[in-house]
Amino acid sequence: MQKHLPIILGWILALLVWGTVGQTEPIAQAAPAPSQQELITVQVHLGNGANELKFEPNQLEFEAGKRYKLVLDNPSNVKHYFTAKDFADVIWSQKVEAGNVEVKGAIHELELKPGAVAEWVLIPLKPGTYELHCSVAGHAEAGMRGTIHIS
Repeated sequence: MQKHLPIILGWILALLVWGTVGQTEPIAQAAPAPSQQELITVQVHLGNGANELKFEPNQLEFEAGKRYKLVLDNPSNVKHYFTAKDFADVIWSQKVEAGNVEVKGAIHELELKPGAVAEWVLIPLKPGTYELHCSVAGHAEAGMRGTIHIS
């Protein structure tokens, strides 16, 4: 048996080398879970300190499949809504955080009282252009409108 050991080891080595011939590509890494993707932060002001009825910015750009933290704040002295139902229908919402509260599940509209800040973590899923407006009476008509584009 001892005199056959070098032959056996040689065959094992040959099988190992032969089994890797032609394998030039690295083993694929598993993609991170959606909730573990890197966050891209987008800041939106609902109104401003001069109480103008507008979103700043009023044109938002997202890329389908990427994870975003949409930081919404209301620097004005009146409440505002971030209303974009069609957009909300084509995203995956991980959570909304406001104060010491975290909300999970389907979200279609956020109301921000004066001085409020909310963070909406989401992943856009379907490309398209969607309407954004404030649904407080008279605000959209006065110019508090925008668009959200997902590429």
